[in-house]
Amino acid sequence: MAAALAFTVSTTAFASPTFINILTGGTSGVYYPIGVALSQLYGNGITGVKVSVQATKASVENLNLLQAGRGELALALADSVADAWQGNAEAGFRAPLTQLRAVANAYPNYVQIVASQSSGITELADLKGKRISVGAPKSGTELNARAIFKAAGLSYADMAQVQFLPYAESVELIKNRQLDATLQSSGLGMAAIRDLATSVAVRFVAIPAEVTAATGNVAYQPAVIPAGTYEGQDLDIPTVAINNLLITHAGVSDEMAYQMTKLMFDNLTRLSTAHSAASDISLKTASQGLPIPLHPGAERFYREAGAL
Repeated sequence: MAAALAFTVSTTAFASPTFINILTGGTSGVYYPIGVALSQLYGNGITGVKVSVQATKASVENLNLLQAGRGELALALADSVADAWQGNAEAGFRAPLTQLRAVANAYPNYVQIVASQSSGITELADLKGKRISVGAPKSGTELNARAIFKAAGLSYADMAQVQFLPYAESVELIKNRQLDATLQSSGLGMAAIRDLATSVAVRFVAIPAEVTAATGNVAYQPAVIPAGTYEGQDLDIPTVAINNLLITHAGVSDEMAYQMTKLMFDNLTRLSTAHSAASDISLKTASQGLPIPLHPGAERFYREAGAL
């Protein structure tokens, strides 16, 4: 009986599922649909795993959750990852998050400042005295807003009102004429801005290259929102791009990190159908420019693929 009991216990332990909790962002952003697509790949492609997707306040919250072991994979902005590794308290990290490990350099976020045409906002200086939303407090988006405003000689004190709201809520307030503009940091073609552009007349506010340079942050690069990305947007819009990274933590096994990395790159076409932003994920650049160490499991995949 003792032997039978021991066998039952050991078999049960072996059969217990391995959990993969994927940390994303708001459901109206880009992180969430990409996270859902990855969860489907992992659920179908890795034996014995139980996969979940968690909507969060994005970068800063995701990184703190990873450090605490409350997630296995997350999307986050590169500047937030660097701040987390260094323990930048002003950015939302009380101490260095030394458990973080990189899986891949994914795709760029574009800082997108969109205002209602009725607000009269045409350039950054016009934000003075206006009502604006900048994302959740100390989120990656909000940290981008602070940096860009500072580089442009602006501050929150210059605005008539600053709201700290996620994408969808910001858009609804603009529709209802309770806000004049919103700053969003996301992949191109994000759902909330598409919704806004089809609902009211809007204007996209340019971020000139000299403002990008004035941030002093190497993670911020000049970029363009191509004409036609959104309804009524007939011109290219100069802006800032910041890479998104896929991050895990040191407690995830090498084999699991290897499988997660391999499945993603084996299914990039399928991933890009979840959101067009994922079409920018490339094996050529996946292991470049990372501000934290690669997870050994991901490194193994890149070596096998000849990408290191």
